[in-house]
Amino acid sequence: MLTIADVLDAEDLKRVRDTLADTAFRDGKATAGATAAKVKANRQADPADPKVKPLAEFVRRALQRSSVFIAYARPQRWSKLLFSKYGPGEQYGFHTDDATMEADGGGRLRTDLSFTLFLSDPDTYEGGALLMDGLDGEREYRPAAGSAVVYSTGQLHRVTPVTRGERLAAVGWIHSMVSRNDERELIFDLQRVRWSMPDGPNQLLVDKAIGNLLRMWGKP
Repeated sequence: MLTIADVLDAEDLKRVRDTLADTAFRDGKATAGATAAKVKANRQADPADPKVKPLAEFVRRALQRSSVFIAYARPQRWSKLLFSKYGPGEQYGFHTDDATMEADGGGRLRTDLSFTLFLSDPDTYEGGALLMDGLDGEREYRPAAGSAVVYSTGQLHRVTPVTRGERLAAVGWIHSMVSRNDERELIFDLQRVRWSMPDGPNQLLVDKAIGNLLRMWGKP
């Protein structure tokens, strides 16, 4: 689990929200698998709406500008981004995301990581938490608007019922060049150490180690 703040700034958020306010939405079950569709009750931006594709590209570029996101996820391929909307009474029950999905640009991708980019200020709605069910119990996430939560795709999770207001989010999936969580985390730990170091020979040694691990574990 990783929460990354300020992926979108205030101006970016206004642009996304204003666009979605004028975008057609449809039943979210249209993009759910057979099992997940039974517990999914939300709405998603209609991909046929001409505003959706450029907005998704805008959000993806923002994620690509985040050095933390790139260092953690090591994205090789991206799914199509989805924009979801939850109002009072809507939720998404416990489920796991599919192991493969349609890639942006066609074909299939292996889903290593999932992300939820929160678009609504948490004080404007109640409920609607991203809830993770792990070996250490359940944890809820309702970060500030503009924040992204990145997590292993195989994790059991849900969106709790919204009881007031409206919850907007962008969700997507990553095929990482490093498929194993433990290997990807080790490289990310080294990257964080490298960021904290002054310029010099030791920094070059860490760069060398990161590069060699990516060559060893990286997969197309």
